[in-house]
This record gives sequence, structure tokens and C-alpha cells, in this order.
Amino acid sequence: MRLTPYLILGPLLLAGCAAPATHQAVAPVAPAALGLTGTAPAIASEWWRSFGDPQLDRLVGDAVAGNPTLDAALARVGQAQATLAARGADTGPNATFDAQGQVARLSGRYTIPPPYGGTVRFVGTGVANLGWNLDLFGRQRAAIRGARAGAEAAALDLAAARLALTGSVVATYLDLARAEAQAAIAQRTIAARSDSLRLVDVRIRNRLASQLDRQAASTLLSQAQQALVRAQAGATLAKNALAALAGRGVDYPATIRPTAIRLDGALPLPATVPADLLGRRADIAAAQARIAAASEGKQVARLAWYPNVNLAAMAGLQAIGVGNLFSLDAGTAGAGPALSLPLFDNGRRRADLAGATAALDLATADYNDRVVGAVREAADGIAQVAAVAAERQRQAEVVRGYRETGRLNAIRVSSGLDSRLDLVDNDIRTLDAEQADANLAVDAAQARVRLALALGGGFDASQDPAR
Repeated sequence: MRLTPYLILGPLLLAGCAAPATHQAVAPVAPAALGLTGTAPAIASEWWRSFGDPQLDRLVGDAVAGNPTLDAALARVGQAQATLAARGADTGPNATFDAQGQVARLSGRYTIPPPYGGTVRFVGTGVANLGWNLDLFGRQRAAIRGARAGAEAAALDLAAARLALTGSVVATYLDLARAEAQAAIAQRTIAARSDSLRLVDVRIRNRLASQLDRQAASTLLSQAQQALVRAQAGATLAKNALAALAGRGVDYPATIRPTAIRLDGALPLPATVPADLLGRRADIAAAQARIAAASEGKQVARLAWYPNVNLAAMAGLQAIGVGNLFSLDAGTAGAGPALSLPLFDNGRRRADLAGATAALDLATADYNDRVVGAVREAADGIAQVAAVAAERQRQAEVVRGYRETGRLNAIRVSSGLDSRLDLVDNDIRTLDAEQADANLAVDAAQARVRLALALGGGFDASQDPAR
């Protein structure tokens, strides 16, 4: 009898030592190796309000409430939370009730002797079963930790999708503002060039100008009209895009009024990529959670080499004959431990452990890729903000130069020193320069938006409601 504990513990120890050693091939990139330095001001969670346009606030709210992409991300959160609940249920006791009744001929040459053996009888059972996995080696606990990390990753994915959606709405709204600015420039130019054409017609009637002058003025007017058509088409496409982002139909663009956005609205402009960049990004946090989930998955696969020890109990009724089923002697009960010891499975557990190790490597590689991409996005955002600001200064000088040249040319034409044909090239360049200036104003705002998103878009893991 003294050998009994050793007969039980011996196979347990052998089974525990049987798990093969596996090593992670991909290591997470160290933040210190990324050269991150400096600090950046915190970004407000509703950073788009700095543009000061209530309509933009409404559009962002509509998109967050109705976009199908967010609905799918939210469904994945619910799915992950359900998986976590299912893993948690495995750690507690489980009870079932089984009942069965059948008419059967009982063998006369088996365990039941006559008078029942060799006759046709009713056999009935009604048993309540209780089972409890003791999880001595922690396999279920590792599965719960993995499911919890998976649920956290899904919630962080939802936060990242919400930030990306907000950025898309703001960028599209800025495109709408761009189209409106270009349309306004085109309309002013059309008005001015229509006046010029009428003046040329008067001068032709007074024999002070020729048809060449009229052709030149008409060409300039057509160019401005073409720019207006292009701008109006751009505004329509931007409104349609906003409707799609909000998950709405063809009636939604009619609710979008002219923009009142402040293109120079304040957003943080760090000079260097901040040292805490990785902690600001929801996608990076999600990738870290997936590493944790994959690590726990590897632990679950490793612990599959260990035995399962359960407590089992049953109580119920078993009898031959309907009348006997409800008698006191029909009662049955039992309780005791149950051991499941894996011995041979043709390599299945080894393959599962190798697959779990590969999944951990894959999660780590995805994390590294996201980290490098995040650093590049932030660095590119800082560089683009500075480059567009410098380009705007130069472009403003170009516009002033063309306008001054146009003013002097107009004086020469009115004085009879030049033909209106000589104004065509400069006027065409002036309109292009004014439109380029309007584009750069929007480009500058969009560069700041991209930088804000690259710096995390105001994400705060401790306050995010999706978690």
C-alpha cells in the first residue's frame, strides 16, 4: 500500500518531463533601439474640435455611431469577451443530469442472472453528474489569461479603428473645404474675367481692340469655368465619401452645409518623435496584447503534456422494471478522482506546441512591424508639417508676384502698350498659383491631422471605454 503514491506520482513526473523544449525565434524590438527622444504635448481625445467647426463635430459623431467597420470591430470585442467567459466556465464545477429508459432483452449469459436474465425488461436510469477539473498544472488558468489578453486586443483594435475612422472623416472634410476654397477662387476669377470680356467687346466696338484680344479673354474665362466645374465635382465626391463614412445613404450629402473650418486650428507639433510614442498608440497596445495571448497559448500547448486530474461524483436511480425505478434500493451514488494521462498521440501535441510557438513568433513579428511603422509615421508627420509650412511661405510669395505682374500688365494694356493677348500666360499662372495656395493651406491642416494620429490621436488606455 505504501507504493501507491509513487505509482501515481511517477507517471505524472514522467509526463511533465516529456514536453519538448521550444524556443521563440523572433524577439520584440527594444524601444531603446528606436532612437526615440524628447517629449510631445498630450493630444486631446476630441482633437478635431480645435478646427472650430460644429458641423465637423456632428459628422464625426455620426461616423462613430453608424460606420459598419466599427460595428464589425465591436462584434469582435463581444466575440472575444464570450470566449473569455467560456474559458472561465471551465475552471468551476459542472453538473449534468442524464436520464434514459428503454425496453431491452437482457442476456441470459451475462452479468444479470435469472429471473431477469434472458427476459425482456424495462431498464431505466436517472443520474446527476458532477465534474470539476482541478487544474493542478494551470492549463485552464493559462487559457483564461490568453482569452483575457485576446479580449483586450479586440478592445484595443476597436479603439484604433475609431481613431482611424475619425482621421478619415476629418481628412475628407478638409478635402471638402479644399474644394470649396477652389470653387470660391474660380468664381471670383470668373467674375473678373467676365468683366474683362465685356470690356474687350466694348473696345472692339470702338475699334480699340481686335478679335485676338477677345479670344484671349474668352480663353481665360473658359479656364476659370473649368476650374469651377472641377471644384464642384470634388465637393460632391467629398460629401459622398462623408456619407459612406457615416454609414448613410444618398440623402445624407444634402445635410452637409458649407464648411466653417479654421484650417490653422491648433494641434501639437513636436520637433522630434517622443520617447513615449509606443505607449500612445492603440494599435501598438493591441499588438502587445496579442503577444501576451500567444504566449499563454504556447503555455496551454506545453501543459497539454501534463495529466488532467478531475473530481467526479454521481447520484441517481438505476433499476430494471418501471416499478423498481422509484424504490429506495434503486438509489446509486459514487465519487472519486479521475486521471487522464496522455501517453501517445502520434505527434499531435508536439505539432500543437510547434504551432503555438510559431503563433507567438508571428504575433511578435507583427508587433515589431507596427512599431517600426509607427515610428516612421511620426517621423514623416513631423517632416511633412515642417515641409508644408515652408512651402506655404514660398507659395504665398509666388501668388503675390503673379498678382503684381498682372496688375502691371493691366496698366500697360489699358495704356495701349501691350495687347490683352500678352496677359493670357500670366493670368493662367495666377489662377493656378492661387489654387495651389489654397491646396497647401489644406495640406498643412491634413499634415497636422496625420501627425496627431501618428502620435496616438489622444488614445488613453486607462480611460478608453471599449476596454
